[in-house]
Amino acid sequence: MKVKRRTVWLLTLFSLAAVISVYYVFEGNRDVNLSTVFTDDPLEQTTLTGVDQLTNTSTSTESYLFDDLRIQVSTERSQLRTQLTNKMASNEFTTEEKNEAFNQMNQLIKQESSEAMLEMIIKSLGYSDAFVRVEPDKVQVQVLSNELSTKQANDIVFKVRQEVEDMGITNVTVGFESSYY
Repeated sequence: MKVKRRTVWLLTLFSLAAVISVYYVFEGNRDVNLSTVFTDDPLEQTTLTGVDQLTNTSTSTESYLFDDLRIQVSTERSQLRTQLTNKMASNEFTTEEKNEAFNQMNQLIKQESSEAMLEMIIKSLGYSDAFVRVEPDKVQVQVLSNELSTKQANDIVFKVRQEVEDMGITNVTVGFESSYY
């Protein structure tokens, strides 16, 4: 067992060293004066060299619009997962009840993976973010878009139905959230 741990540790260190060395070999401009970093001068007396122009760029993402929904769903499912795990580990329940809890856990995992896959598919259609909620009888889709045409909504419905046809779900609703505030 110790040989395996050592081997894994050695391979991990070797791959890390390889990645770092490849990064530094293919990195572009390296005109950095490190002597200013390691100095005893106070910050007021230190000047940066090699900086031609200072630009401030504002980066923002609208994906936070769906983050609250994702957190809420994650919290609900985490609580359900904890209840099911406790039920399976408890001696107070019958084997049938434990099997039912196990099946519910598998269904929950399948539901989460379906939602993640559908979100990736919808994002691949050119939307910056999407939120998908798969329920036993329907799928609800929210996309981040300034406007959503009937053709775009139909494309989303078509893709979603292709992915969930084995689940027997035919009811798909599509809505959109504007990325403008």
